[in-house]
Amino acid sequence: MEFEKFNDDPEDTIVSVAERQAAASRTSWVSIVINLLLTVVQIVVGTLSKSQGLIADGIHSLSDLLGDFVVLFASRHSHKEADQDHPYGHQRFENAASLVLGVLLLAVGIGMLWSALQKLQAPDAIPTVHVAALWVAGATLVIKEGLFRYMLSVAKRVKSGMLVANAWHARSDAASSLVVGLGIAGNLAGFPLLDPIAALIVGFMIARMGWGFGWDALHDLVDRSADDKEVEAIRQTLTETPGVHNVHDLRTRKMGDMIVVDAHIEVDASLTVEQGHDISVVARQRVMERHRVLNLMTHVDPWRRPDLDHASVAVVNTKSGN
Repeated sequence: MEFEKFNDDPEDTIVSVAERQAAASRTSWVSIVINLLLTVVQIVVGTLSKSQGLIADGIHSLSDLLGDFVVLFASRHSHKEADQDHPYGHQRFENAASLVLGVLLLAVGIGMLWSALQKLQAPDAIPTVHVAALWVAGATLVIKEGLFRYMLSVAKRVKSGMLVANAWHARSDAASSLVVGLGIAGNLAGFPLLDPIAALIVGFMIARMGWGFGWDALHDLVDRSADDKEVEAIRQTLTETPGVHNVHDLRTRKMGDMIVVDAHIEVDASLTVEQGHDISVVARQRVMERHRVLNLMTHVDPWRRPDLDHASVAVVNTKSGN
């Protein structure tokens, strides 16, 4: 399928696969350059100024850098055409990428929590940080917030859940930089415990966000259905197809940002096999044009007797008078 159409967009935006892939590549490279510079500056200045919070923020930027490479890898592979080993395509590379990002965030967050707790157990050994750490934290906050707004706008325009996840990853950095800046300011004001406390809060924020991304991606990888609103919209499109009297056993599962659908449609029992087939073809075309559906498998049932497809052949023949 060359284009993907999303019915939840008020303007019914049609987004080409090439455009989504280009957007993912462009935003990822912008993020890579920024995170590479911030990682070096934060860790170096944090070490020299003796700020654990700034070092923690630098490690967070490093995790972003690794995450950006994961997104690039997934974006490149998720849009490959279907093949013999992957007959439904490679869209789940995006789900796998979100899972990797979640695990990465969770691991980084737990590491920060452990390091901060170790520092808090020896408060007398906490040094006073240099004011340069505060300036770096402030600059990082501004840069990360700008990066978040840029990435989120692109993600919404091309309707990519993976890019949305990566954008909110950048927003977590902006929030963590704010906390780190407050901790450094507190340390400079004579409250040295605030710097490791800031690192502790950042660690918790990162771990919590990582758990959320990872858990959602895991559910998608084990065939979680689309949300109820989208399922009902698909059902309505099928029901409104000429010749379809009813729809039952409608099932969906996520494939990246797309959906795979199975549905039983009920048609007049007096129709020929060819006529029933033609109705199912039209129903499939309508759904794939109006919704972000990768594939729809339809099963045709006789109207008002949909239970017969679940009975044995002998029972069906008996009921039909054969």
